[in-house]
Amino acid sequence: MANLEQAFRLSLVLYLIQSAYTVYSFLNPPQMMDLEGTQVPIMSPETIFPTIVLGLLAVIASLWIAVAWHRFALTGESTSGWLPQFHGSAVMGYLGRSILIGVLVVLGVMVLSIPIGIISIGLPGLAGIMSLILIGAAAYLFFRLGIMLPAAALGEKLTLGETWDVTKGRSSIILVLALIVVGASVIIQLPSWFNDNPSSIINVVYSLVVNWFATIIGISVLTTLYGHFVENRPID
Repeated sequence: MANLEQAFRLSLVLYLIQSAYTVYSFLNPPQMMDLEGTQVPIMSPETIFPTIVLGLLAVIASLWIAVAWHRFALTGESTSGWLPQFHGSAVMGYLGRSILIGVLVVLGVMVLSIPIGIISIGLPGLAGIMSLILIGAAAYLFFRLGIMLPAAALGEKLTLGETWDVTKGRSSIILVLALIVVGASVIIQLPSWFNDNPSSIINVVYSLVVNWFATIIGISVLTTLYGHFVENRPID
């Protein structure tokens, strides 16, 4: 219960700032224009600047939440107010490493998608399963490389090679997490099967609530992996 209260204190205001981008985009959807027979979304001129500003604020807020939660879980740094301390250098380091991990995960999935695509063409009935395999592979790579992120939040230097080495031979834990992500992805998508209109207010509210829980859980998992692999803490 104490951790849940701290999660609200560390993230609520920042998550509201982050959510402003989603709400604004929902209220100001792009107009569809015909371009050589293809429908292309076009933003109206008056929405371009607010969208850019809110998008940047959303990125900063999400990074701020991640750094604050890592530091709380690993060092006990908390807040009595509703806005955690801002660590600029840690946030920038977190951003840089997030981009690096994202690029590597995308490249890994692209390589794996070649044989997966061939199998899906030959056996179209397995296309759904192949998609889940790609999601699982992406989750595996992310969790294995992602322990760089808590290190960035703490201002510690942990290189890509060191990250790969410290998780070498310990893939079972990460594979289990990857399978959990696949299962969670299916469960989270269930409501959209009953309401497949992405622009409905129900789906927007649902996504905002679910994304908050997913954010805190995802950050907590990375924190636990860092504590276990790097600091040799037991997994509770």
